[in-house]
Amino acid sequence: MSHTMYLECYSGISGDMLAAALLDLGADWQVLEEVLNSLPVSGFQAKVSRVMKSGIDACDFNVILSEQDNHDHDMQYLYGHLHGEYSVNEGHAHEHPHHHGDEEHSDGHSHHHGGGEHSDGHSHHHGGEEHSHEHAGHEHPHHQDGEGHTHAVHPGHVHRGMREIQDIIGQGKMTEGARALALKIFGVLAEAESKAHHVPVEEVHFHEVGALDSIVDIVSIAVCLDNLGVTKVIVPELWEGKGTVRCQHGILPVPVPAVCNIMETYGLPLKITDIMGELVTPTGAAAVAAIKTEDRLPEHFVIQKTGLGAGKRQYACPGILRAMLIEEK
Repeated sequence: MSHTMYLECYSGISGDMLAAALLDLGADWQVLEEVLNSLPVSGFQAKVSRVMKSGIDACDFNVILSEQDNHDHDMQYLYGHLHGEYSVNEGHAHEHPHHHGDEEHSDGHSHHHGGGEHSDGHSHHHGGEEHSHEHAGHEHPHHQDGEGHTHAVHPGHVHRGMREIQDIIGQGKMTEGARALALKIFGVLAEAESKAHHVPVEEVHFHEVGALDSIVDIVSIAVCLDNLGVTKVIVPELWEGKGTVRCQHGILPVPVPAVCNIMETYGLPLKITDIMGELVTPTGAAAVAAIKTEDRLPEHFVIQKTGLGAGKRQYACPGILRAMLIEEK
């Protein structure tokens, strides 16, 4: 099988969309599940299922948090009349991997962790905020639940800093290649948030829900890419929406500052569409910046396998990230 992957980002990209597309390409769910179970955090449930997006069957990777103060999938909150600031057509949400709506779930795999947080939505990372202290090495009493497991829930605190996140990833039982990639993606994200909030990288803190969300998404992306043996990644351009999106501390323009910083620093080609909403999340942009090796497709190639990752928010676009393993001819 080819080690070259092409990402088609016509509906943007988020962490959960990319993880889902990689699983759909054939990354081993059991391998990923074992890694996620080994992380010294709890409080999340990771589920893999099949959904319909625009009539197309796609893979859905969903991280459900025990402490759910995350509004990433709540379109009314993100763009609605909740506080009278904007209309439903107006913007999109903050840094959480896309969850685009209209998914119809079928049975899937799941595993629950107590004390971790994750969603593929945005948890924005804000600089200079107080740390949350995660208890490393929580006991994880397994409770088999169909295709998943449940771990004891341990209440978390408010924010996580980069040192805590690096320690969590460092303790996970994954290959060194996957670990290095996960840390690289988080480094890109932290740099972008550092610039956005004008604080040193080491002082960037991620809101607890978003931090757990991002940890699970980013570790999943790294483990799946490593498992697939992908060494070359082609991303011609990222399609983004416009308008505004609500985050924890207010309303931000789309693209959000962290995404703009990543685009600027890594020279990622961007196309602004007429879609009202946030199609590219900071986690999605950071993953592209970390893994992209090429921006042009070969003139002739064959598709060896296709993976479709579903988003969870509902926009006037399909909400699908398509990944292809290709071979030049």
